Amino acid sequence: MLFDAFARGRYSTDASIYQIEPIGVVLPRNEQDVVRAIQIAVEEGIPVLPRGGGTSQIGQTVGEALVLDTSKYLNAINSFDVAAATVSVDPGLVLDHLNRFLKPHGLFFPVDVSTGNRATLGGMAGNNSCGARSIRYGNMVHNVLAIEAVLADGTCARFSEAIDLAQDNPRYRDLTDRLRRIGEREAEEIASRFPKLLRRVGGYNLDRLPPRGNNLAQLLVGSEGTLAFFSRLHLKLQRIPAHKLLGICHFPSFYQAMDSTRHIVKLDPSAVELVDRTMIELSREIPMFRATVDRFVKGKPDALLLVEFAGDDAGEQTRRLKRLVELMDSLGFPDAVVEATDPGFQQAVWEVRKAGLNIMMSMKGDGKPVSFIEDCAVSLEDLAEYTDRLTQVFHKHGTTGTWYAHASVGCLHVRPILNMKDESGAKKMRAIAEEALALVREYKGSHSGEHGDGLARSEFHEPMFGPRLVRAFEEIKDSFDPTGLFNPGKIVRAPRMDDRRLFRYKPGYAVKPLNTALDWSEWGGFGAAIEMCNNNGACRKREPGVMCPSYRVTQDEQHLTRGRANSLRLALSGQLGHDALVSDAMRDTMDLCVSCKGCKRECPTGVDMARMKIEFLHHYHRRHGLRLKDRLIAWLPRYAPWAVHLGFLLNLRDRLPGLPWLSEKLLGFSARRPLPRWRRDVFNPEQESVKITSANGAEVVLLIDTFTNYFEPANARAALAVLQAAGYRVHLPHALDGDRPLCCGRTFLYAGLVEEAQTEARRLLDALRPYVERGLPVIGLEPSCLLTLRDEFRVMGLGATADALAARAMLFEEFLAQERTAGRLRLNLQPLAAKRALLHGHCHQKAFGALTAVQQTLGLVPGLDVQTIESSCCGMAGAFGYDAGHYDVSMKMGELNLLPAVRGAEPDTLIVADGTSCRQQIRDGARREALHVACVLQQALVKS
Repeated sequence: MLFDAFARGRYSTDASIYQIEPIGVVLPRNEQDVVRAIQIAVEEGIPVLPRGGGTSQIGQTVGEALVLDTSKYLNAINSFDVAAATVSVDPGLVLDHLNRFLKPHGLFFPVDVSTGNRATLGGMAGNNSCGARSIRYGNMVHNVLAIEAVLADGTCARFSEAIDLAQDNPRYRDLTDRLRRIGEREAEEIASRFPKLLRRVGGYNLDRLPPRGNNLAQLLVGSEGTLAFFSRLHLKLQRIPAHKLLGICHFPSFYQAMDSTRHIVKLDPSAVELVDRTMIELSREIPMFRATVDRFVKGKPDALLLVEFAGDDAGEQTRRLKRLVELMDSLGFPDAVVEATDPGFQQAVWEVRKAGLNIMMSMKGDGKPVSFIEDCAVSLEDLAEYTDRLTQVFHKHGTTGTWYAHASVGCLHVRPILNMKDESGAKKMRAIAEEALALVREYKGSHSGEHGDGLARSEFHEPMFGPRLVRAFEEIKDSFDPTGLFNPGKIVRAPRMDDRRLFRYKPGYAVKPLNTALDWSEWGGFGAAIEMCNNNGACRKREPGVMCPSYRVTQDEQHLTRGRANSLRLALSGQLGHDALVSDAMRDTMDLCVSCKGCKRECPTGVDMARMKIEFLHHYHRRHGLRLKDRLIAWLPRYAPWAVHLGFLLNLRDRLPGLPWLSEKLLGFSARRPLPRWRRDVFNPEQESVKITSANGAEVVLLIDTFTNYFEPANARAALAVLQAAGYRVHLPHALDGDRPLCCGRTFLYAGLVEEAQTEARRLLDALRPYVERGLPVIGLEPSCLLTLRDEFRVMGLGATADALAARAMLFEEFLAQERTAGRLRLNLQPLAAKRALLHGHCHQKAFGALTAVQQTLGLVPGLDVQTIESSCCGMAGAFGYDAGHYDVSMKMGELNLLPAVRGAEPDTLIVADGTSCRQQIRDGARREALHVACVLQQALVKS
C-alpha cells in the first residue's frame, strides 16, 4: 500500500490534462485483496478507482479515491481454449503480452489499440477501446464474452450472455431484474437517441440491455470503473490473417484524403488510418522513426492514408492492393500509392502510426495538442465536410489542430494546440468543445468514438443523449453503486471539464527557478524538459526496446521514466513540499535509473531521464555530499595513474576470503560481484605512438578511454591494429599538460559532479582541437564515453569546439561502417574458426542508433553469422551493478534477455559486446568471455 506524497503524486495524473491526488494506492495480489480493499473503502466511506496502465486521455483514471492498480500482480492468463478461440484473463494483463502468448496458436485478440504494449485489458474493457482494425473486428464491446466483477458491496458476480439467476448472490438477481426493466422501458429512446455508428462509446451501453441485447457483460464494457471492479475477463479471439499488404496513399490536401476515404472502404480493407503533415514532420525529428518515414513518405504530401488488406488468400490481397492503385488513379491521384509488401516494412510503418499521439505531443514549448474532442466520430459521407468545418473552428479561436487515426470509421483523433498553463487556454478549450460537439450532433455523430467520457466529456451527455437517457445512466449507476463508491464524477454527475482546479497545470502553477548545471535551453528550461512527459506510458512497455529496464524488473510506477518525470515536475513546482527536489524520497525515485538513455531514443516526446538524473544528482550531492563509494567511482580518472602501480594489491580484493565482505561493509561494493582487474600493461598513448608504423592513408584519431586504458588495454591495441591494417594513419592524442591520460568526464557525470566533468572535458578538447579543426574523425571504443562527446558535451557550456567535436566523434564500428559504405575501406579479413557471433548492444549504442554499425562491421568477417540479442540494459550499467544495494536488480535485468541467451549459445559461438560493463555482466552472470568488435576483427586480419 502506498500513501506517501511521492507515490500519490505519481498516481495523480494519466495521459490527460487532469491531475487529482488520490487518497492512496493499493497493488492487489489477488481477488481476495481486491474484495478486502473494497470492503475497507466502504467502511471508511472512501471512493475506489480501478487503474491499469494509467494511459487514459480524457481523465478516467485520476480521482480523489483509493487507486487499485492491477498492472503489477493481476496480470495472468487464467484459461485458454484453442478450439473455441476464447481466453480468460486478469484485468492487469497487457494486450501485447496476451497476443505474444496467442501467436504460436495462430490466434490474436483483435482490438489492436496503439498503446497495446502497455494497455491492460481491464482498462480496455473499462474504456470500450477500439483500435485501427475495428472496421473488421469491432470494438471491445463486440469481443467480450463475460466479465467477473466485484460489486460495490464487496460481493462477486459474473455477467455474461446467460443471465444466471441461480448465482448465490441476491444482489445480482435484484440488479439483473432492474437492468432488464430499464432496457425494456427505454428501448424506444435508445433507438432514437443513440448514434448509428460503430464508434459510439459514450455513456453506458444501454443498447446492450435486454430485450435489444443479451450479454450484460457488454453493459459493463465502457463503464470506466464506475459500476464494478473487473476481476476477470472472458474474451473472444480471432485467427491471425495469413497475408497482409499495405498501401500508403499520398494526398496533396487533407480534404482530399478525407473525401477519398468513403471510396477506399468499399475495397474491404482491414484498416484505413490517417497520418497528417504535422505528424510526418514531427516523426522525422524522432531518431527511431526517421529512416522509416523517409522510406514510406514520397515528396511533401499534406496527408497519408495507410490502407491495409488482410486475409488468408494471398492472391486476393494482391488484387485488392492493385484495385487501390487503380482507384487512386481514377480519383485523380496517379502514382500516389507506396506499396509495402514486406512484413518488416509494414510493421515499421505501423509503429510510426501507433506512436501518433506521442509524436504529436513531442512539440516543444507550452502549447501542446490537447485532448478533449479527441475522437468524435461522424459518418464517412460527412467526414470531409466535418473536418473542414472543425478546422475553421480552430482558426476562429487562433489555433490549429493535429489529425491522425481511424479514417475507416470516421473517427479522427484531433487535438487543437493550446497552452493549458494559461487561463486563456482553458477558455479556448471550452469554446472549441461547445462548438465542435454542436457540429457532431448536427451530423448525428458521436462525441466519443474511442477514448470514452472521463472528466472531459461526461459533462456533455445531456445534449448528446437527451435528459431522459442521462437519467437512465444515473439509474444504472445507482443500481450498481448506490453509495457512489466507484470512480465518482465520470459518465454521470460530472464536474465541468474546464475546472482548472482539476488540471495538471492548476491556477498559480509555476516551476521554481533553478540554477541548472546543464544547458536546458533547447527545451525552454529544465522544468519545460520535464513537462514534455505527457504520461502516455510508452516507458511501461516490456519489450522490444531498451526503455525502461528498471521498470521491467520491478513493475513499479516509481521506477519508470514517467514516474520519475512526474516526481521531478511535482517537486520542481513545489507540490511535494519544501526542498523535495533534493530529498531522500527523490533520491529513492531516481535510484534505479541506470542512465541507459533508452528514453532519449524511445520516448516519443524525447524525455531524457539520464540527463535529468545528472542534473538531479548535481543538486542532491551539493546538499548531502557523496558517499565514499561514489567518490571512488567518480574520481577514478584522477587516481588511476598511481593506483595502477598498486594494482596487484587492489586485485587481491577478490582473491582473499573476507575482503569482498569487508569492502561491501566499508565501501558499498557488492561482495557478490568481482571488481574490474587492474592491468599493468596499460595503453599509454605516448608510448604506443612510437610503435605506430607509417601509413599513407587517411588520418584518424583514436581516443582511448579510462576503462579501456587501465582494465582492457588489449581492446585499444586491437583497434589500433585494425585501423593500421586498413591503411589509416592513426593519431593517439594525449593531454597537453602531460599530467595524466585524457578522460571524457563520464565518471564525474555519474555522480552529478558537473564542474569536475567540465574540467576533464576541457582538457580533452584542448588536446583534440587541432584534429577537430582539420576535420579528422575522432574514434572511440567505449560507447558510454565516446557518446558523451556527442551528447553531454553539447550541454556543458564548453563552446563551439564541443559542437564541432560532436559532429566528428564516432564509435570504432561506426567509422568502419561509414568507410565501407563510402567504398573507402580496405580491410583484408579471413574467416574465423567460429562461424557464429551473438551480439549484445550497449544501451547507448541503441539509443544513438549505432547498433546497426556493429552488425555491419561484424559482417565484414567472411562466413560469420551474426545474430543480435533482443535485450534491454545488461543490468551492469557502468557502476550500477557493483553497488551492494543494486546487485539483485542488476542481475534481474540481465536475466530478462541477455544472460539466458548467452548461456544458450554454443561453446564455439563468439559473444560480442562493446560495453565494458556489458562484458563484465556476461562474465559474472553467464561465465562467458565477451569480446569487443575490435578484437573480433583483429582475430580475422589476414596475417602478412
